[in-house]
Amino acid sequence: MPNRLAHETSPYLLQHADNPVDWWPWSAEAFEEARRRNVPVLLSVGYSSCHWCHVMAHESFEDDATAALVNEHFVAVKVDREERPDVDAVYMEAVQAATGQGGWPMTVFLTPDAAPFYFGTYFPPEPRHGMPSFSEVLEGVKDAWSDRREEVGEVADRIVKDLASRSLAYGGDGVPGEEELAQALLGLTREYDATRGGFGGAPKFPPSMALEFLLRHHARTGSEGALQMAADTCEAMARGGIYDQLAGGFARYAVDRDWVVPHFEKMLYDNALLCRVYAHLWKATGSDLARRVALETADFLVRELRTPEGGFASALDADSDDGDGRHVEGAFYVWTPEQLTEVLGPEDAALAAAHYGVTEDGTFEHGSSVLQLPQDAGVADADRIAPIAARLLAARAGRERPGRDDKVVAAWNGLAIAALAETGALFDRPDLVERATEAADLLVRVHMDESARLTRTSKDGRAGTNAGVLEDYADVAEGFLALAAVTGEGAWLDFAGFLLDIVLDRFTAEGGALYDTAHDAEALIRRPQDPTDNATPSGWTAAAGALLSYAAHTGSDAHRAAAEGALGVVKALGPRAPRFIGWGLAVSEALLDGPREIAVVGAPGDETFRELRRTALAATAPGAVVACGAPDSEEFPLLRDRPLVAGGSAAYVCRHFTCDAPVTDPAELRRRL
Repeated sequence: MPNRLAHETSPYLLQHADNPVDWWPWSAEAFEEARRRNVPVLLSVGYSSCHWCHVMAHESFEDDATAALVNEHFVAVKVDREERPDVDAVYMEAVQAATGQGGWPMTVFLTPDAAPFYFGTYFPPEPRHGMPSFSEVLEGVKDAWSDRREEVGEVADRIVKDLASRSLAYGGDGVPGEEELAQALLGLTREYDATRGGFGGAPKFPPSMALEFLLRHHARTGSEGALQMAADTCEAMARGGIYDQLAGGFARYAVDRDWVVPHFEKMLYDNALLCRVYAHLWKATGSDLARRVALETADFLVRELRTPEGGFASALDADSDDGDGRHVEGAFYVWTPEQLTEVLGPEDAALAAAHYGVTEDGTFEHGSSVLQLPQDAGVADADRIAPIAARLLAARAGRERPGRDDKVVAAWNGLAIAALAETGALFDRPDLVERATEAADLLVRVHMDESARLTRTSKDGRAGTNAGVLEDYADVAEGFLALAAVTGEGAWLDFAGFLLDIVLDRFTAEGGALYDTAHDAEALIRRPQDPTDNATPSGWTAAAGALLSYAAHTGSDAHRAAAEGALGVVKALGPRAPRFIGWGLAVSEALLDGPREIAVVGAPGDETFRELRRTALAATAPGAVVACGAPDSEEFPLLRDRPLVAGGSAAYVCRHFTCDAPVTDPAELRRRL
């Protein structure tokens, strides 16, 4: 009999709708049921493209005996961490505090008052590697609840009090300056892998936010070391197995230090952030590789993740059928020499194997290899390899495709809108700008109510029930601001302003700090608050960036003051943990540079106007904001009192409340930016 998840919008919850476990979604009713039955709550948190979530589901949640044990002694609650990042954050903090580590699936046992008292992640069906079986854990918790209730209550109270007492050190007054940003660069240099690119050891995640900081730091200071780290890391990733050499798009991370073997799931947020990083690398260097990867990644987003409603789906799964009825990680992407020969014939297969690093022993499992570009110089010219790649891609299309998580997450769509808008503008791809605009339209129509409050997710054009969190407001505003600059449509600046006013009104704390949930959001055991980057920019620093850009566009003192207040935490954390607050460092670079305000006035059909506009959008100046349109247009505040020069198009550049003389020559504008 189906459980209560059948009508949810989350693909992850729907995957569990037919489990014999009697799942509840996260709701007050679930905890009321636990109180009524006097049993603890089993909270299981995961997401649709999580490999070990699938494993535990198959081993335990689809098992009738295990389900019977759960149903008799617990109220089981299933949460999609991507739909409820607030619930995930609060209990993950407890798991990490108690065990020193965390991850998904996350398994937490709670009192009916939602206080946690026992924690874990994946539990196997039998005891293994020093881990108890899931059934043993269930029996142990059941016995503790019935025999040692007072002790359980004391543990839960202590954990809740410990979480409530945690507070962030904001670093005192003031914003990060030259000294803090130089120290952050030094810290990144110390952790940089000069041989392979990236930071630290295995597993290696794409350091998108740190790369953005390095590119902006180079633009502001001329630091060649910062640019070299960014460029070399981008090249190493683009040549590695973490990048899909046939169809574009990045996997979640590499399990090794050399970027060879990925964890094959592809996430919207990674690809949106990396598309933008490679576009910005091209702005700094003119690199053909950066241009190619930015465009291929943008095309991947549109081709593989775009939904019929115009938004972008959350993820592609890591696993798929390997052709023999087994659901295997990476099956869609890997090749053996025999498979190459079958598709290409012996001669072309040998060339492809050499070009893509396919070996007899394999670089992945069971003699298969992940395609990469291991050599510094290609073993074949583009004219020979292009048709080979096309034939391999066509053959791969006949394999069973990985599953897709079709829910639309507001924040991640905001990141995609910014990436596609900027990439489309830089590389003369108006179709990408159109796709960004369509996604923005969907967010306004489906995710935003009449008071500009955001809903976190939608699916099939139907809004979910979960309120937007800080990163939703910040990243959607960021996307709208990028779209405003690229399209010249001031409505997107207005929409960004509505969202950022809500940030000021409902997410702020004392001393410039920000909360991850609104003042009137559902109360959890702790109000989540985290300024550090995870897989995406933290809501805190993303909001600082959007507030700063909006202030540059409008001259709003309130928004600039809020941005500066939020950056106090970067002053504290930037020098100590630069890898984990990269977006905050990138925003701080924009603050130190101004950011510059660029107004381009003229007629859209005028060639000089088009060149000045293109030059402004290609500026490397950190966080520069661009407004383009007719003189004294009402679309953008920056266009007011900006006349034509000698009857022709002109660009005005201001920073730190001072404006240069207008320029009419695109080359001169480029020099100033």
